[in-house]
Amino acid sequence: MEGKKVLVTGASGFIGSFLVEGGLERGMQAWAGIRRTSSRKYLQDKRIRFAELNFGDKQKLKEQLAIHKKEHEGWDYIIHCAGVTKCLHKEDFDKGNYQATVNFVEALKELDMVPERFMYISSLSIFGPIHEQDYAPICEQDEAQPNTAYGVSKLKSEKYLQSLTDFPYVIYRPTGVYGPRERDYFLMAQSVKQHVDFAAGWKRQDITFIYVKDLVQAVYLGTKPEALRRVYFVSDGEVYESSTFADLIQKELGNSWLVRIKCPLALLKLISVVAEWGAKCAGKTSTLNRDKYNIMKQRNWQCDISPLINELGYHPEYLLGRGVKETIAWYKKEGWL
Repeated sequence: MEGKKVLVTGASGFIGSFLVEGGLERGMQAWAGIRRTSSRKYLQDKRIRFAELNFGDKQKLKEQLAIHKKEHEGWDYIIHCAGVTKCLHKEDFDKGNYQATVNFVEALKELDMVPERFMYISSLSIFGPIHEQDYAPICEQDEAQPNTAYGVSKLKSEKYLQSLTDFPYVIYRPTGVYGPRERDYFLMAQSVKQHVDFAAGWKRQDITFIYVKDLVQAVYLGTKPEALRRVYFVSDGEVYESSTFADLIQKELGNSWLVRIKCPLALLKLISVVAEWGAKCAGKTSTLNRDKYNIMKQRNWQCDISPLINELGYHPEYLLGRGVKETIAWYKKEGWL
């Protein structure tokens, strides 16, 4: 990989910024794909090069890519991490995830800029609530049944890529990604700091996680020949109880006690609907909404990562205890906690 050129889209985001760093660590020429208005807070390394890309306008995107092709001859690898996770309207998920991916791939093909490998960051959430009776790991042969607008848009993107003849894709389906710079799990850390652990429902819930640096490892393994036109689940290989994450946060914060609150699903759904409605009225997106409710109520998040291990040699370095320790230390250092 050393000396190769990699473009990471969505580079200003939590996962994207770590993927850019991962390229630099591997001796690659790393390009950060961003919008003009994107923050560069976590893209300060002077070795990083930038490419402004507008995925919402295919013609504008082609013009941007054409200039890059003329001046820099394109990229060897592209990691497409850009997308949306929170939207005011459901149709915006389709625009920001599916249509943006179509625009990007079509532009690359039309300009003869298809890379050696196109790595797409999808999500385990495309499968929805399956195997909730036997708690079997979700595997490649299972039928995806997304129950969120986000999941639907990611699944459409996957199917589009898989429909292309000879397109060199690798698709990743990470479970919940946590680590420094991440803000959703940070809300849990804030809650635990206030001595409260909140959980959805009473029924058994099997949770999986992936530390952001292990996800970076998995993605760059996708440059191997064996990964061509393959799909992989990504987790740390372990399964956790719903309370484990909060327990580890409590340990790192040094809290002596914690109140556990289990919210009935019916009440949680009502709260989610009201929160989403209130946010829409204010013209904002809400962290708690109907999609988030569907994610929180899902009982089984196990997934089969054996193909990633056996085919690409993936070896997770961060089990949850180590990952939480490093994450909480970063939150403290940055003054978040």
